[in-house]
Amino acid sequence: MRSQFLPYCLPQIGEEEIQEVVDSLRSGWVTTGPKVKRFEEEFARYAGARHAIAVSSCTAALHLSLAAGGIGPGDQVIVPTMTFCATANVVTHLGAQPVLVDVDTDGLMDLGSVERAITPRTRAIIPVHFAGQPCDLHALSRIAARHGIPVIEDAAHAVGSVFQGRPIGAHGNTVAFSFYATKNMTTGEGGMITTEDESLASRLRRLALHGMSRDAWKRYTETGSWYYEILEPGYKNNMTDIQAALGLHQLRKLDGFLERRRSIAGQYRQAFSDLDQIALPRELPGRRHCYHLYPIRLLALGRNEFIDELRKRNIGASVHFIPLHRHPYYRDFWRCQPEQFPGAEQFYSGLVSLPLYPRMTDEDVEDVITAVRQIVGQRRTLPPAAVGRRLAAALSE
Repeated sequence: MRSQFLPYCLPQIGEEEIQEVVDSLRSGWVTTGPKVKRFEEEFARYAGARHAIAVSSCTAALHLSLAAGGIGPGDQVIVPTMTFCATANVVTHLGAQPVLVDVDTDGLMDLGSVERAITPRTRAIIPVHFAGQPCDLHALSRIAARHGIPVIEDAAHAVGSVFQGRPIGAHGNTVAFSFYATKNMTTGEGGMITTEDESLASRLRRLALHGMSRDAWKRYTETGSWYYEILEPGYKNNMTDIQAALGLHQLRKLDGFLERRRSIAGQYRQAFSDLDQIALPRELPGRRHCYHLYPIRLLALGRNEFIDELRKRNIGASVHFIPLHRHPYYRDFWRCQPEQFPGAEQFYSGLVSLPLYPRMTDEDVEDVITAVRQIVGQRRTLPPAAVGRRLAAALSE
């Protein structure tokens, strides 16, 4: 048993981030300023997008994307039921109806369910790149194009994921990213919107700061002007330079973070591939999974018992997610019933997320592996070399 508790997730913040934050504090620019601009430029290059707009959260990014599209009362927006509540909450904030659809065996939005859910009132589709596994953007875009409906990607889990050789953020849709403390990179709180549309980017920037024609950087520098106008009733969703100071260095470290995540995922797959009692996440063809989460499904053991046994061994775990249709608001107000979502019900059954983050040492990973195998109660039946070959074959699919 471990002597210290292994949290489910911890951010990895180095001295570079700390010094950059201190520099921001000493500079006097603690709200939106030059570092936000630099962060946006560097993130746009990383994601392969023309424009990036830094905001206060991924929730804000989704909300602004919908608001900029004019979505409001009477409209419908299609959302997968297997996601965090923010994906659907932002739809209700604008007075529109979130239409929940089922997911497939990988927890991704089921495209057949999307087709069946489209009505003349449908104004947007929000796919979720669950756990860091990209959705089939080509198939989804074809559906959306047939009906003239925009796609707004929820990429809260997917900074660094790749679909068909291009990073998430580079496929021509509006994309919302998260930099929350548990994500692949962090600014504490924070998010980003990417888009190819210059006029949309301008409106998103305006909406993110009260609908003002000039932000503080344009008003308070030596070349700025005090005069501004409110062009429309916007929101207070801007990112600060303190957050961007973290983001600049987190972004530069991101590829290393992702390499470590994939390494840990590989160790898990190798260690658990012979266990019939659990189902492991797949890496689908033509996609690069960034393993923001490592969700396993228990096939022959109770979830509460499993998590309690991990905790007894000083290891944290979590569940991502309780499907939206199971929450009282969506169940009662929108009259969602479990039988409407057989895929999500099956996927959610026994779902547990194991610890996976760059700060984990090899000893931490081995402790998780040992604990899972002890709890499941089955010894390895394949020699290590055979397990390695199975892992390599799975990753090459």
